[in-house]
Amino acid sequence: MCEAVEKDLYAVLGASPSDSLQQLRHRYQKLALQCHPDRLGDVCDSEAESGMKMFLEIDAAWKILCEHETRNQYDQQRRARELKQDWPVDCIVSLEDMTWDQDECVYTYCCRCGGQFNLTEEEMKWRQENDVEEKTNESQHVVVCCDTCSLSVYVKLSLNNKTLNSQCQ
Repeated sequence: MCEAVEKDLYAVLGASPSDSLQQLRHRYQKLALQCHPDRLGDVCDSEAESGMKMFLEIDAAWKILCEHETRNQYDQQRRARELKQDWPVDCIVSLEDMTWDQDECVYTYCCRCGGQFNLTEEEMKWRQENDVEEKTNESQHVVVCCDTCSLSVYVKLSLNNKTLNSQCQ
């Protein structure tokens, strides 16, 4: 089941998660007939190979989705993956590339939408102190979201050379 989980099994069958077992069975049977190696007849090797791969993919999806228990387990994993998805990352920026705003006590970086990525000094210190990764790394990344759109950037924080502006009180 692990290998097949990488692809959306419902999409493989051309189905929806809300489809009933009968609807899934109908879609499986239709696709299996189209892609079955015995039904391909005289086709070139590359077509036969891609047909075989497609048939195996369809069959693997059906084997998981046809049983109530494995389908529920797959649906839970699928939902967990959807909830864990990261924001779209636009780029990696070093802290030195960001602009220090003395009045606001915040590092800023302009987004392509016109918004800004803001990283306060306090937030940065907190993330460095509470980072679960090993402190021996030369640098760590902090994800900062744009204040206007859905993009985010990885801000590379250098641990060796402290570039914190501790002039804000």
